Amino acid sequence: MANKIRSLLGGGGFYAVLALCVVAVGVGGYFLLLREEPQQEIPAETPDVQTTAPSELPEHEPVVETVPLEEPETESEPASMPEVTVDDTPVVAEAPSVVVSPLQGEVVAAFSVDQLLYNETLDDWRTHDGVDIAAAAGDAVLAASAGTVLSVTDDPLMGTTVVIGHSDGYETTYANLQANPPVEEGQAVTAGQTIGAVGTTAAAESAQGAHLHFAVTREGEAVDPQSFLNP
Repeated sequence: MANKIRSLLGGGGFYAVLALCVVAVGVGGYFLLLREEPQQEIPAETPDVQTTAPSELPEHEPVVETVPLEEPETESEPASMPEVTVDDTPVVAEAPSVVVSPLQGEVVAAFSVDQLLYNETLDDWRTHDGVDIAAAAGDAVLAASAGTVLSVTDDPLMGTTVVIGHSDGYETTYANLQANPPVEEGQAVTAGQTIGAVGTTAAAESAQGAHLHFAVTREGEAVDPQSFLNP
């Protein structure tokens, strides 16, 4: 065996073995270098960074809700009333509703809805929903309060009659007037305005002579005219 090795090394075989060793060492070194040196990654191209501010705002921006401040409520000042002075002390005078008597005269028939009264003209007993105020024929009859004329009629029993509507559901009736009173249906009247004249047109009360039959209702219910005129 030793002789064979010598024969190989002594001849051309020595160079062949030497060449193989060199090749083996070179190949091993190459692979060793590949393992030790990491491969360098080629960086990807980065997009250009926009340095200028965008010309348009983004489509959706955060919405900041603002809550309006509530202004403190201020109480409205009441309308001032006329002032009068008593011993140099100012006193605020209240404004009462204006009610006047439609006619000055003697009451010859009182208001009575709870008991019957004798009627001389008809010669019977019946209720009386107003007051009869004696006066001379032609005396002016005044509107007891401001309102609107609801009707002007010729009643078969009570003669020429004017009815005026007022606030709070009140109505006043003026009967036994002379024909053709100076007001008409739908007309607005003021307290104390002349709406007719005393007459003798009421067939149901002709025995009493010239007088005004004055009646008051509220929401359709008869009211004592004296309580309306003198609340």
